[in-house]
Amino acid sequence: MNTMDRNLSMLYLLISMKREKIASTLGRPRAFDVEKALHSAMQVFWRKGYLGTSLSDLTNAMGINRPSLYAAFGNKKSLFRKALNHYAEGPSSYLSEALQEPTARAVVERLLHGVVDLLTDPRTPTTCLWVHGALSCGDDSLREEFVAQRTAGQAELRTRFKRAIEDGDLPRDSDADALARYVQTVNFGLTVQASTGATRKELLRIVEVTLKTLQK
Repeated sequence: MNTMDRNLSMLYLLISMKREKIASTLGRPRAFDVEKALHSAMQVFWRKGYLGTSLSDLTNAMGINRPSLYAAFGNKKSLFRKALNHYAEGPSSYLSEALQEPTARAVVERLLHGVVDLLTDPRTPTTCLWVHGALSCGDDSLREEFVAQRTAGQAELRTRFKRAIEDGDLPRDSDADALARYVQTVNFGLTVQASTGATRKELLRIVEVTLKTLQK
């Protein structure tokens, strides 16, 4: 084998090794649990809000570096959106479950008791991730998304109360829109109360008074 042949063989070998290395890297599974990392990120956003959370806060809590965070979740805003979805499907799933209750009173009772249970759980922050995020996003473009989500949640309640009126579960002269806004406002208000020190007993008293407004 002459010098040129040896050089070509060496070049082919190097190219082949590089291809194998790239294929191995691309096929290698992530060295961390994505769901656990997302849950940890949710906890940080829950405590600190969107603007109050830094990338260092997130990587430290998730146990990963920034390149891994970007590769798995995108940027901070994208990660926050995923954390909100994780929150909706987990800690605050009572919101969607409440809409399935058989009566308007049961809907409100399930929703507000769910809020109180969440806010007074010693294992979680005494606030709502969604409310905290909405109040801490500043002028970020996320604000428009929070507006849309609040409007959608209100619409779901309004639809449910309209059905209750049609079924005779609520008086015919009930204002479904105003009632939906009222319940949503109490929901958010309970979060503010809890985050500033209100006790479980005090929060439940607010729920009790609210439920009386649904009595015929």
